[in-house]
Amino acid sequence: MRSHDYGRDVLSTRTKRTVPEVPAEPGLVVEDPASGFCGAVVRFEPGQVVLEDRQGRHRLFPLRAAGFLLDGAPVTLVKPPPAPATAARSASGSVRVRGLRARTARDSRIWVEGKHDAELVERVWGHDLRVEGVVVEALDGVDVLAERVAEFGTGPRRRLGVLVDHLVTGSKESRLVAAVRDENVLVTGHPYVDVWQAVKPAAVGIAAWPEVPRGVEWKRGVCDELGWGEPWEGWQRVLAGVGGFRDLETPLIGAVERLIDFVTEHS
Repeated sequence: MRSHDYGRDVLSTRTKRTVPEVPAEPGLVVEDPASGFCGAVVRFEPGQVVLEDRQGRHRLFPLRAAGFLLDGAPVTLVKPPPAPATAARSASGSVRVRGLRARTARDSRIWVEGKHDAELVERVWGHDLRVEGVVVEALDGVDVLAERVAEFGTGPRRRLGVLVDHLVTGSKESRLVAAVRDENVLVTGHPYVDVWQAVKPAAVGIAAWPEVPRGVEWKRGVCDELGWGEPWEGWQRVLAGVGGFRDLETPLIGAVERLIDFVTEHS
């Protein structure tokens, strides 16, 4: 018998239907065709996905090929890729350097008026200062600033940045600062009587800093008015309320940032 030649198998010319893979982002609405359950993706469990319908009911479904309908078309749900890691930020808002080893200290320095100023700068800018190798030192007042600058001996790579409290026109501080004329020294400051005031009141749980009468030591007056005990106890409250630069007033932030830029300019 003669066999009939039917040519190639007609089925071999058919194109396989490809079911798209769709990342199951939270909130994506799909339908389980077997049960008719329609809901939004809530979360993943190993090999399964949880959907929530309009009534708030949760159902668990296995992740399988072509297992769901999206706008009436079959899809395969896949777990979405993890979100890219965001750069960790330091308290000052700068990008935190991972595995930081403090740089060898520069000859340049930043001087602040007192212990509290130094501790506040460390709290917010400590990471940045270690990256740059900048040491912060307390002056215990600016009355002898000009003499201290002369003793230090400045130069292009031996700069001084000085942060001064209550640096406003006509103040004692402004007159002392005016006596310093050195291109390798930058003095910045803020308008507040004390560095405590440069912390936003909300950060320490008060509506505003109290008005302290003339002749009363400012920190003592604040602590008496707020019932904070001794000034050292009050300072612990203030420092504990500062988690980062957002807890500080803008004039202080700008003053410190300018000093850091100045003493690290010739890196």
